Amino acid sequence: MLKIKNLSAGINNKTILKNINLEINKGEFHVIMGRNGTGKSTLSNLIAGKEGYIKEGGQLLYNNKNLNNMTPEERATSGIFMSFQYPVAIPGVNSMHFLRTAVNSIRKSQGHSEYDPAKFIKIFKKNLSIVGLDESFTKRAVNDGFSGGEKKRFEILQMLLIEPKLIILDETDSGLDIDALKIISVAIKKFKSKNNAFLLITHYYRILEYLDPDFVHVLLNGKIIKSGDKKLALKLEKEGYGWLE
Repeated sequence: MLKIKNLSAGINNKTILKNINLEINKGEFHVIMGRNGTGKSTLSNLIAGKEGYIKEGGQLLYNNKNLNNMTPEERATSGIFMSFQYPVAIPGVNSMHFLRTAVNSIRKSQGHSEYDPAKFIKIFKKNLSIVGLDESFTKRAVNDGFSGGEKKRFEILQMLLIEPKLIILDETDSGLDIDALKIISVAIKKFKSKNNAFLLITHYYRILEYLDPDFVHVLLNGKIIKSGDKKLALKLEKEGYGWLE
């Protein structure tokens, strides 16, 4: 699904990623861990197509298509989804209407019929309960006045409704209390299937207590220096990164 070959990239004339190699196949759950400033968010932003990030060398392929030739909108409609580390508020824009517009836009681009208002409301309310949000969110503006935990759960709600194929979760667990962490983890596990793939970026082992990643990668100084399974994440939690340098 996603193939990264000898990828070097950066921002503001600074090289951050250095010869990254990573392959994510359907049905797989990958985790990237590393210190702040080592390139984790740069990698996710590059995949999603955020402006300002420049590929300097190597290949970045999604379903054998060069992502460099695709706009952020084209990436989204082709099945790439990224939950943001710091979701922004959009005052005055109703959350339910916002999501119906986004979902129908993607469905239309993929050749599916659009949801009428009544059907979407039913689907929206069903998924609200999965992420532990109440029906008052049908009337609230996007992330406006949301707590940190509500913003992160709203990101997962978008994932459930949009039904993407490649899901990038950029520190979705940061700032969550135990209950919210469990709710989000359950929603992720519920959505995970043999037809989609996940890339989770995190600093902490705690979310992996509820999830079962196939691979854990350590990104330091712009390079993936070690890969393993869940045990690697636990070792990092206990010992930090010094033993890898």
